[in-house]
Amino acid sequence: MDLNHVAIFTRVVELESFTAAANDLGLPKSSVSRTVSRLEEELGVRLLQRTTRKLHLTDTGHAYYERARAALKGLEEAASAASNMSSEPRGVVRAAAPNDLGVLNLADIVLRFARKYPLVHVELSLSSRFVDLVAEGFDLAVRAGKLTDSTLVARKIGSDSLGLFASAGYLKQNGQQKTFGELARRECVLFRGKNGKADWKLHGPKGEESVTVRGPLSVDEMAFAQQAVAQGMGIGLLPVAGATLGARRLGSPSLIRILPEYSAGGAGLHVVSPPVRFQSAAVTVFRDFLIEELVRVWKSC
Repeated sequence: MDLNHVAIFTRVVELESFTAAANDLGLPKSSVSRTVSRLEEELGVRLLQRTTRKLHLTDTGHAYYERARAALKGLEEAASAASNMSSEPRGVVRAAAPNDLGVLNLADIVLRFARKYPLVHVELSLSSRFVDLVAEGFDLAVRAGKLTDSTLVARKIGSDSLGLFASAGYLKQNGQQKTFGELARRECVLFRGKNGKADWKLHGPKGEESVTVRGPLSVDEMAFAQQAVAQGMGIGLLPVAGATLGARRLGSPSLIRILPEYSAGGAGLHVVSPPVRFQSAAVTVFRDFLIEELVRVWKSC
C-alpha cells in the first residue's frame, strides 16, 4: 500500500474538501480524487460519502482515518527522532504569527536564523486569522492574547499593558491632554469600536475609570490603529511595548504616551506548539532561537 495515498486521504478528511486538500498539497483536484478512490479500491471499502456540498466519513472510514492518522503521526515522530541525531539541523519548519507583530522585528529574527542555519527552510505564515496548528500542519505559532487551547505547549514571552498615545503633531494642533475626562471630547482611533464610539476602561489614581470616546476611524487590527495614531488621526489606546518599539523603529518620537498614570490590562505573548513526543532538530532550534530573540526584544521596551 502506498503511504502517499493514505496521507492524501487523511488531508482530505482534515480539510473536509478535495479542493482544499488539492490546494494544500499542490496537486490537481482530479489527482486527489482518484487517489482516494484508488485507496478505497485497494481496501475494498467505502471510506467517504460524497455529496455536492460536503464529504462525510462512513463508519468504516472514520475508524480507518483514526488509525491511519495515528500511524502517520508515528512515522513523523520517528523521522523527527532520526533528524535530531543529525549533526546539523535541516528540514522544513512551518510557523504562524499575527500579521500585526511587525514591531517585534520578526523579519529580522527569521533572516538572522536563516543565515545561521542555512539547511533549515522556514515557512512563515502571517495572518490575522486564528490558525489551528494540528489541523493545518504548523509546527509552532506566535500567539497574542489569551490562550484558549490548554493542550498546546506554551512558552510565555511577556505581558503587555495598554496606554494612551498620540502623535506629536496631534498634540501640537489640539493641545496637551490634561484630564482623563477630556478624552470624551477628543478624536480617538477606535480598536473594534461600534457606530463610531467605544468605551475605554482604565485604571488610574482614583481606581478604575471609564469614558466613552468617539472618532472617525475604527479598525480591527492593532498595527493599523497604531499607524493611524502615529499619523495624527487621534488618540489611541495601544499596547505600551508595541507603541514603544514602533516609535523606536521609526527613529523618532512619533508616538507619545499621554496620561501615563492611566493603563489597562493587555494581552500576553506566547510561542506555542502542538504536544508531540518528538520534534525535529530544525523545529527545536528555530523555536528556541525565536523565543530567545523575542524575549530580548520585549525586555528592551
